Amino acid sequence: MDILGALGGTAWAAAFFIIALSIIVAIHEYGHYIVGRWSGIHAEVFSLGFGPVLFSRTDRRGTKWQVAAIPFGGYVKFLGDADASSVRRAANSGLSPEERRHTMAGAPLWARAATVAAGPIANFLLTFVVLGGLLLVTGVARDAPTIGSLKPIPAEQTLREGDLILAVDGRPTPDTKAFGQVLGDLPRTPTVAVTLRRDGQEMTVQAPNPMLPLIASVAVKSAAIDAGLKAGDVILRAGGRDMVTFTDIQDVVFNSDGKPVPLTVWRAGETFDLTLTPRRRDIPLADGTGFETKWMMGLASGLPFEMDTRRPGAVEWVSLTARQMWDMTATTFQGLGHMIAGKISTCNMSGVIGMAETMGDAAKAGWQSFVSMLAVLSLGVGILNLLPIPVLDGGHLVFYAYEAVTRRPPSDRALRWLMAVGLTLLISLMVFALWNDVTCV
Repeated sequence: MDILGALGGTAWAAAFFIIALSIIVAIHEYGHYIVGRWSGIHAEVFSLGFGPVLFSRTDRRGTKWQVAAIPFGGYVKFLGDADASSVRRAANSGLSPEERRHTMAGAPLWARAATVAAGPIANFLLTFVVLGGLLLVTGVARDAPTIGSLKPIPAEQTLREGDLILAVDGRPTPDTKAFGQVLGDLPRTPTVAVTLRRDGQEMTVQAPNPMLPLIASVAVKSAAIDAGLKAGDVILRAGGRDMVTFTDIQDVVFNSDGKPVPLTVWRAGETFDLTLTPRRRDIPLADGTGFETKWMMGLASGLPFEMDTRRPGAVEWVSLTARQMWDMTATTFQGLGHMIAGKISTCNMSGVIGMAETMGDAAKAGWQSFVSMLAVLSLGVGILNLLPIPVLDGGHLVFYAYEAVTRRPPSDRALRWLMAVGLTLLISLMVFALWNDVTCV
């Protein structure tokens, strides 16, 4: 039965990884295709996948659109290319000047550079649209801390929907920012005094501690998701101790030294036991200066209620989405830099297996988690393709930069040598990442 479960989990992860990768590759290659078309470069083949062709059709422009059997990538083959790399050129001596203009090699330098850059840019646009869409769905908290809806918890809820929170534990909460600051300093007690305005009347009630051990979300590829924890669970006991606040759980896990931690969990009115084995993870510091290594469970704390939200205005929406995307990009480069410098473990780099597990776990956590990871993966693909490695789009752009400066392209011999070096480097990187998937816990 365990074998069947493992096979089912593997198939689940593989299916959602292929779905996510196909979307990302299709957007990436469409970026190349559409900008190439706008630039006057004719695309002969648009392929989603490699290998034997499963389905194909040719449109009125003469482009063959196809789906191939191996779903781990794709390509656009432009007129005049000897292969899908758009570097090796076929013999074009028989083409007229007008026909040569529609080839990749015969197009102006600006058209070739724009066509190559369009792939990663399309991935960045996909990330922006996905993050922005999620922001519109979830909204942003209103300036005044107002309760939107209540969550099921094992304690009695004394708050009500629509309550405006004026103070917590005697400390004023004039806005959402102040409310968040107060939460970080609350005493570790089951209940706290909350002053609120309800139906025009001001009152003070004893409410469940907002920082109770309630799970808001479970991270992918984490100890928590392996243990079977879900968003909405409340951890009653951990390591033989009663849990009053989420900080209590963190203390137990941080001090576990990696040993299994027995948990008692409340879920939708039922109580059960399970065991969580913490994992070492490199966590970015709040000030962005580096990372620290901790024993982690992969959980995020949640409030026993949802704050009332509003839809952001257009300018605010663009600003918030761009900031989130910038933070993700900065964290990615910071992590790469620290791995190269040896400050954090190279186990933070995942290969195909690790990415499939991530997408599978994200799908299990819900559609928002899956879509969020789709945005992260799309951003990663865009960044990877811009690296100045021959074979990748970034390498092509380096060749074009060389041509812009010297007024001539690199020689065919130099291109062959550089492409071989780039391919070797890329394969080595993929093998190393795959080795991490197998050996790193």
